Amino acid sequence: MQVSVLGAAREVTGSCYLVETDEVRFLVDCGMFQGGREAPERNRRPFPFRAADIDFVVLTHAHIDHSGLLPKLTRDGFSGPIHCTAATADLLAIMLPDSGHIQEGDARRKARDHRTRGTPASKPLYTLEDAQACLQQVRAHAYGQELKANAGVRCVFRDAGHILGSAILEVWVEERGQTKKLVFSGDLGQPGRPILREPERIEEADVVFIESTYGDRSHKDMSATFDELVSVVDRTLHQKRGNVIIPAFAVGRTQEIIYYLHDLTRQGRLGGLKIFVDSPMATEVTHLTMRHLDLFDEDAKDLAAWRAAGIGLPDMHFTRSVDESISLNRIQSGAIIISASGMCEAGRIKHHLRHRLGHEEHTVLIVGFQARGTLGRKLVDGAKEVRIFGEPIPVRAEIVTVGGLSAHADRGALLQWARGFTRPPAQAYVVHGEENAALALAEGLRDELAWPAQVPEQGQTLTI
Repeated sequence: MQVSVLGAAREVTGSCYLVETDEVRFLVDCGMFQGGREAPERNRRPFPFRAADIDFVVLTHAHIDHSGLLPKLTRDGFSGPIHCTAATADLLAIMLPDSGHIQEGDARRKARDHRTRGTPASKPLYTLEDAQACLQQVRAHAYGQELKANAGVRCVFRDAGHILGSAILEVWVEERGQTKKLVFSGDLGQPGRPILREPERIEEADVVFIESTYGDRSHKDMSATFDELVSVVDRTLHQKRGNVIIPAFAVGRTQEIIYYLHDLTRQGRLGGLKIFVDSPMATEVTHLTMRHLDLFDEDAKDLAAWRAAGIGLPDMHFTRSVDESISLNRIQSGAIIISASGMCEAGRIKHHLRHRLGHEEHTVLIVGFQARGTLGRKLVDGAKEVRIFGEPIPVRAEIVTVGGLSAHADRGALLQWARGFTRPPAQAYVVHGEENAALALAEGLRDELAWPAQVPEQGQTLTI
């Protein structure tokens, strides 16, 4: 058996693994590369395999860096099923058409630029129609339910606690009369976080692929994180008389921020909040999240009941139309604006940053991982000026990173999840992390758990 690492190797985005035996070829994830000028070109490159030869896809979760190239895959000839959890299937029905719409919009804007320069225009990476066609191949499964994906492949989805529907994959592959068990961690959530349940423990595997987004660092504890969040909101809204701008992924991050702001209001630590969720997709996902209360932990269920009672709630608005979004630019102070995308690379957040980065009374609150090359990463790294829509924008607003709110497990949590195995796997590969983070986690796995951990290169084919 061979596994080719086609993305998320010594980087965070583009998750994709090709598993091959004499009898079957399948993918685990088919994600889009994000961040940096080279990402669009990388997404446009032909797949290093014939799409029609892939028997099926197994998906860990719906984030675009894990699912975003599925429409391209089906357009290029893949006709098999895409297996995922039920909640992931619901999210894909929102996210993939939205991504197709974004690809078409980007192509139209580039076409205008090409006409101005007199050069040929390129087609969209894929279209809304491609995304809708892809959804016809999605097959939903429950956590813990065994899936017989092929005569020689069985899979089980386990709760990863990262976003709604996220899964750890247990995969049993039979080849020449022998069966080996592969485990793909997907993106693991941080234990002790509200809303979703904690990542499930896996007891054994022959081969483990483990993520390492925060493999070289620890998150601030939640008590200190909430103190910092309260301080930032209070200082910005009441002392500086500005607005708090929060770039947040439409899936997972936005819902968690809403939860935290409501919970701090319930505790009496914040009050009189005026919250705007400026992302049509985040609005849809928030409503979808409330339809999956069965996946919530008990604290989240209690807060949902408090919100349903309608007493002492923050003033919250979901904006849908472009005009409603534009009108937020007229709010001079007192607002918390949550908008996608989480890395500030696309969407309405870029307009909010364009209008407010140059003013010191405002605060940009960074609450998630920012990949190399993204606008969000430049802000975190202390850029004094950035370019938005081709225009130079001075950075005078306060930039605050609250790392404790991350939806990814930190180094300690990753090592703790690995300790759940009763014995070290025969092979372990550290993926989905920038090089320093991946190498640091691999070292920790070797030194502390005696795992034979390696960090594969992009495009490397591993013999299992």
